[in-house]
Amino acid sequence: MKIDKKQLPKSQMEFIVELSVEELKPFVDWAVEEISKHRKIAGFRPGKAPYDIIVREVGEMLIYQTAANEAAEATLAKALEQEKSEIVNQPKIEIQKLAPGNPFIYKATIILLPNVAVADFSKIKIKSSPEIAVEKKEIEKTLNELRRLRAKETLEDKPAASADKVEISMGVFVDNVPLEAGKTDKHIVYIGENAMIPGFEDNLLGLKTGEEKTFELAFPKNYHQKNLAGKKANFKIKINAVYRVELLELDDEFAKSLGLKTFADLEKNIADNIKREMELKERQRLELEIIDALIEKSSFGDIPDVLIDDEAHKMVHELEDNLTRQGMKFDDYLSHLKKTEADLRLDFAPDAVKRVKTALVMRAFAKNEGVAPAAAEVDQEIERTIASYKLHPAHESDIAELEKNIRSANARRYFENVITNRKTMELIKNKLGCA
Repeated sequence: MKIDKKQLPKSQMEFIVELSVEELKPFVDWAVEEISKHRKIAGFRPGKAPYDIIVREVGEMLIYQTAANEAAEATLAKALEQEKSEIVNQPKIEIQKLAPGNPFIYKATIILLPNVAVADFSKIKIKSSPEIAVEKKEIEKTLNELRRLRAKETLEDKPAASADKVEISMGVFVDNVPLEAGKTDKHIVYIGENAMIPGFEDNLLGLKTGEEKTFELAFPKNYHQKNLAGKKANFKIKINAVYRVELLELDDEFAKSLGLKTFADLEKNIADNIKREMELKERQRLELEIIDALIEKSSFGDIPDVLIDDEAHKMVHELEDNLTRQGMKFDDYLSHLKKTEADLRLDFAPDAVKRVKTALVMRAFAKNEGVAPAAAEVDQEIERTIASYKLHPAHESDIAELEKNIRSANARRYFENVITNRKTMELIKNKLGCA
């Protein structure tokens, strides 16, 4: 077997493979037997018809085409054994010469995973996460939210006062131009919580159901919407309803209504939950910082376009799934943006490149360090996932199908990747001294 190979741009490689007549013969014999197995031929048992009979039945070229497909698959695998990188997708095979009594020649174009030189960890400096402490005001904020959720609200015909809940219709105008995002028909305001811009809630005081008011306020200079920061705007509001809010006392009885024994238990429970959320956010922030540093300090071979295109495609469908879960239609979202799905994929390209580089550098590091999940770890992850679904009433009717899917080979590979990535990140943190 003669093999010529040539490196192409974007981590592609081209192989020209030539098999002599003698090297192709076992595949021709195999093709004759395979065709004979699947075609009824009078006087012969399946798989036992000779070459000349099969030629008469189906033609010589069908035999050679069947043999060529099998030969290309088998011989290309041998050619690829010398390559250290893995193939990204199925090779593209083009037959260049195929005729009885002649050598068989084909061209195979493959796309390889690019080589990655993982960063020198001594050149990466990452600060360890600070000690997480929950401030009392965060606990009080959550308590007040819980208190409000369990409050008794009474619709009343009275002027709006501090601590009341008010439903309003609103229009916002800047330079006499209405803001699309500022128009709302049923906006809820709790007077005194200062959730609106400074001065807004003061303008609701004393107004009764059905009354309207127009007033001018300036958006704060540090307002999150930069195009409105510091600008003056006219607010036109109408009071739809005023509710008197009766809040429960924050005591042991309130804690019991939430399934806890004492108010102290409730405070501790809230503090623990807030701390877990803060630790999760800090862990995510730290890991993003580590990934950014790794990408910056590592070097990558040419990244195949197919990897970036596939990742951008995946990101578009993740967005579509998120919109669907929120009750929105993907087509409506595209219409609002005045974009096509292809436009979105193009917009996502920079982030897709980063996600691909992240996967490549994590994979390269894991391979270098021999990081891999034990079978028992994967089994435990699968069982934990199944148990979590069984505890959720919404999945009671389809738990059997879910369990079948979670135990599938594809799902197992997914869990293997999840565990590998988790262990890889922990090892990276240890090497950087920020675990």
